Amino acid sequence: MEIEALKPGNVHLFADGHGMSAAQFMTSAEVSSGPLTDPRLPVGQRMLEAVRATRLAVATNTNLGIILLAGPLLCAAEMAGAPLHDNWLRDNRLRDNLDAVLRAMSMDDTRAVFEAIVTAAPGGLGEAANDVRQEPKVHLLEAMREAADRDLIARQYVTCFGDVFGVGLAALQAALGRGEGGMWPTVFAYMAFLAGFPDSHVVRKHGAEAADQARQEALAVEAALHADDDEASRIRLLIGLDHRLKQDNVNPGTSADLTVATLLVHLLGVQLA
Repeated sequence: MEIEALKPGNVHLFADGHGMSAAQFMTSAEVSSGPLTDPRLPVGQRMLEAVRATRLAVATNTNLGIILLAGPLLCAAEMAGAPLHDNWLRDNRLRDNLDAVLRAMSMDDTRAVFEAIVTAAPGGLGEAANDVRQEPKVHLLEAMREAADRDLIARQYVTCFGDVFGVGLAALQAALGRGEGGMWPTVFAYMAFLAGFPDSHVVRKHGAEAADQARQEALAVEAALHADDDEASRIRLLIGLDHRLKQDNVNPGTSADLTVATLLVHLLGVQLA
């Protein structure tokens, strides 16, 4: 669903970008899904094995952020709980389970996540989290807390995925509620992140000013999308922003990762019903 949506600046079926193709992301999803859903593995090992499988398949970092977000969410969804049919209660049960998963992660999980980050070799993250190449001295949540002010993925760990539930899922559900179909709920979730925050990946690559410029452009496009329900016109707006961002090599990869997590929460909620 995420790769099929036209996400300005990012890789999608409408256009590749940044030396990566949509096919690589599809392959990455296929090979990482097995480890991420293996009930025999603890959460940290799931994420490490998913990164290893991705590196073997596509030889580049396509999905570290996705893996770091999906791992705890999938473990939370596996936890037992009484069936609930109300959306609000269902989302809160998943968050309660997620909080328990995050708090229960061990030092072995921390080591595995550190190794996953090193294995993926993401641009800039190794420098931002400067101790991932060493034996961890603190619990993963503490390491994420140290990085949370400059990395939106880290911030999800210390807020129990607050932006995923409070920004992405809210935008997705609002789009569904007003009858948006096809790729558009996903687009609106992505645009909520892109317009709502300076993208962490853009900040690491290009600095805060470039990230805020992308955010300002996204705000204008997001408003135009809400004001115009003609699909062809909307697509032209998105393609225009897509071209501008890619011309400057600006890739809002963190916004895309958070969008995947939002879609996963939504679909897990449907399955938990």
